[in-house]
Amino acid sequence: MLRTLTITLLVLLASLTAAIAQQAPVPAPSSRLQSLSVLSILPAQGEPGATVTLNGTGFTTATTVAMGARDIPAAVVGSRIITFELPDLPPGAYALFLKREDGATTRPFNFVLLAQKPVISTLSPDTVTACATGREREVLVNGANFRNGTRVLLDGAAVGTRIISPTSLAFTTPALAAGMHQVQVRNPGDATSGAAALFIDAKPEIAGVSIGREFVNYYELVVTGRNFQQTSVLVVDGKRLSTGKQLVGEREQLVYGGCNQMVYQRFPYDPTPKQIILQVVNQNGEESPLFTISAP
Repeated sequence: MLRTLTITLLVLLASLTAAIAQQAPVPAPSSRLQSLSVLSILPAQGEPGATVTLNGTGFTTATTVAMGARDIPAAVVGSRIITFELPDLPPGAYALFLKREDGATTRPFNFVLLAQKPVISTLSPDTVTACATGREREVLVNGANFRNGTRVLLDGAAVGTRIISPTSLAFTTPALAAGMHQVQVRNPGDATSGAAALFIDAKPEIAGVSIGREFVNYYELVVTGRNFQQTSVLVVDGKRLSTGKQLVGEREQLVYGGCNQMVYQRFPYDPTPKQIILQVVNQNGEESPLFTISAP
């Protein structure tokens, strides 16, 4: 009898313990997420399209970046590094912070978005002859990040600019001194590209010489080429002949026909062909290569 009572009491006690255990609340597991924080931002400023890296703690795959009121997709590398690409927004200072899916956020950081600089990749052509005219003086600027209102700077001064696309501009080369000149592109807001070199070629060159009209005691030698000037000198076998002037004691003359032509009026001593060496020298001292012909 006593044994039966003892067993009954033990069964009742076990049942009561199980019931209490079922009713007792289960302690919630402690959160595994670290506090969300940013320790460094590299770089602290940049242009649209640049990549920014943040180092910190508590990052998850769902953590996003916010600049001002705009959310930006981010790439999370582990729990301590997150990267994102700067969006195309107007330049200025923006509040930058992180947001996590559980509602946690970091304190805002001041991030400066710089104006996007234009880029020059090539000039086409990159050499313009001094006497070129019309479309021959137009230069195509190829690059990136060109905007409405973008201007071409030539040696620091703005010139007339034709905007073709965000990657292409054109301008007409004004009259410039021979030699190297700098071409830059400036966007609205003063963001300016690096410099590209434009060469103005003023060196004279004789492309050919032909016999022109013939008269009783002289004939014409037509000299064709490029970069001839009104003040150019034609050197004939060492003798210098200027436009509109005769050699002392001689009747020979030089007639300027434009940038690409001069006419040498030659008075031969006899009709026998002989070797003649010609050279054009411009006022700035630049000389053409020697040109040899056979003529009376």
